[in-house]
Amino acid sequence: MKWTITFYCRYERIVLSLFFMVAVAIASAQNTGKTVSLSEVEVKAARTVSKSDGMLLYPTDGQKRSASSGYAILQQLHLPGIRIDEVAYSVSALDNRGSVQLRINGIIVGKAEMLSLTPSDIVRIDFIDQPGVRYGEGIAYVIDIHTRRPDSGYTVGTSLTQSLTVKNGSYDVYGKWNTGKSELSLNYGFSYKDFRGDRVEERADYHLTDGSVCTIRRSDVDTRSRDLRNALKLTYNLADSSRYIFQASLSGDFSHVPGDFSRKHIQEGGEKTYTALRTEESLIGSPVLDLYYFHQFTSRQSVTLNAVGTYIHTDSSDSYDEGEPYRYDVYGKTYSLMSEGIYENCLKPFILSAGINYRQKYTDNKYAGSVSSVNRMRNSRTYLFSEIKGFWNRLRYSAGVGMVYKYYRQQEHSYCYWQFCPKASLSYNFTNRWQLSYNFQSTEHASRIAMIGDAMIRTNSMEWIAGSPDLRPNRENYNILKLSYTDTRLQAYLQGLYKSCHRTNMAVYERTEDNRFIYTQRNQKEIDALHLMGYADYWLVSDKLSVNSSGGLFRCFNFGYDYTHCYTSYFITGALNAYLGNFSLSAYADNGWRFLEGETKGSSGASIAFKVSYGYKDWQFALHWQQPLMHNYKMNQSEILNRYLQKSITGYSTDACNLVSLTVTWQLNRGRKFRTTEKTIHLKDTETGIIR
Repeated sequence: MKWTITFYCRYERIVLSLFFMVAVAIASAQNTGKTVSLSEVEVKAARTVSKSDGMLLYPTDGQKRSASSGYAILQQLHLPGIRIDEVAYSVSALDNRGSVQLRINGIIVGKAEMLSLTPSDIVRIDFIDQPGVRYGEGIAYVIDIHTRRPDSGYTVGTSLTQSLTVKNGSYDVYGKWNTGKSELSLNYGFSYKDFRGDRVEERADYHLTDGSVCTIRRSDVDTRSRDLRNALKLTYNLADSSRYIFQASLSGDFSHVPGDFSRKHIQEGGEKTYTALRTEESLIGSPVLDLYYFHQFTSRQSVTLNAVGTYIHTDSSDSYDEGEPYRYDVYGKTYSLMSEGIYENCLKPFILSAGINYRQKYTDNKYAGSVSSVNRMRNSRTYLFSEIKGFWNRLRYSAGVGMVYKYYRQQEHSYCYWQFCPKASLSYNFTNRWQLSYNFQSTEHASRIAMIGDAMIRTNSMEWIAGSPDLRPNRENYNILKLSYTDTRLQAYLQGLYKSCHRTNMAVYERTEDNRFIYTQRNQKEIDALHLMGYADYWLVSDKLSVNSSGGLFRCFNFGYDYTHCYTSYFITGALNAYLGNFSLSAYADNGWRFLEGETKGSSGASIAFKVSYGYKDWQFALHWQQPLMHNYKMNQSEILNRYLQKSITGYSTDACNLVSLTVTWQLNRGRKFRTTEKTIHLKDTETGIIR
């Protein structure tokens, strides 16, 4: 544990220094700049508004000119707790609290819409770091990009990204046509990946029933990871911004893994050695139909309706011959219908909203071969909610209440579950620059569908993963206190978050009499987490040079029936952006994320990235350099801390080292005139229910 103590001390000094710098910056900037007070803490030059559930950001003209897509503009803003990978087109949460939901004008979007976004059309970006239940389960952050809507003209373009050091590329084309109240858009994207440099090193100590310990080392000696994806989306939008919006979209996503493999060197107890081969193939197709309607009855009252139908078909095959040959195939089908309706009335002195969200899903997954199982599940979720929002002088408030009903059935296993979900927030503006806010929220949480199936999958010669059909949803309570400061050149805040999860789903490792080690989940005592964070974004030269930094600590507590695990980790990020006419330069670094949940202690690798971009007329060129001057990048590491099984797994990649990629973007806009329309809700389903 000597290295762990040294690590903590080193990063503790870094984090304490960061908090000190934030405090000094706030103190030195308190009397600078001219501000204009609006309904919240808005500062004209800072282009930032602090809200009780996050903040609004107004990108500068320089940031818009230097960005070629939605991913690029988010990367330049360096939102706290968010990691943007422009090459992989991914947006993830550093703190591991959940996923990040991307929206454009209220519509949840993906890669196609983010690439076809015109940065110059952006009005503002709503960053919500405390989203309500209506945004969906497992959502930690919501990023909503608000743009102007053209009512005439057209846009065509393409975005091509090719890695120069590995076989990895993404190619997208799109077009939008506007005439009067109608808009028709078509997006097509193709991407591929072929990596040969990923390696996993593993050491596992198995405590057998006779009291002895069996140690197995597994080391990759040859791997290949390939992935081919096609995506097509057709959307029709009919809108009168003062009365109604109707939108219909039909999309299809198809992915193919033609044959991944990893050849492993196996060493048991320092004596027996041999080579084992793991293979994987899969083909997934998913058509989706999305219908949306918004109607403004009066200047105060409106109704929003949304319905999404999804079908997911999966054919996959996995094999592994460690110990003895083991192979299974999965033929999966899922059908889902998700719908939502919201009524809103702007009363005095508050806004009233109420709605219902209903989801119905049927899963039919058949396992054949070494695994023989048929998982047929029906589950539904009905959520009723109501909320009021208002303000009085410098005090803003919101109060909401929701009721969730969940139904689940799989053969003889079933449950009906009711849960009360309250939410409240208060924010007070002491001055035009200082704001203090408090949020409380209680939400329901359910395990992913794969873990409530009854299939049991072997992962190696000693271990299995088993579904747990009797898992129940649980309650998660959040308490968040935040002090923020906004000035002409500085945006900063200090935040404390405490989460408590009672009767939550936690890891269980069981050892059988014949020495099989089975991982599953059970509703156990409690998981708590404390998250302290400081953030600062400062313009060294207005609209030309900005610096950004955040950091803090994460403390987690895991109380199972037969174990207690606690852990403290520290994190820090830093970024620098320069806007020099048609050129822009950026640099970003973080130390990754470390956590302990259940009986697994994990960490993601640190990230370093540089980017230079140049804009010329309708063209944008960007060169990305990721993980520079590294020879063997540690992507992730995890440890299992069970009394029967102690395991350390580390993933490395040479493909991710010194990764250089070129992005070329071309966009042509003609005859465009603008107005604003926004879709406020959207639903999506991607869960196949297959154990992996």
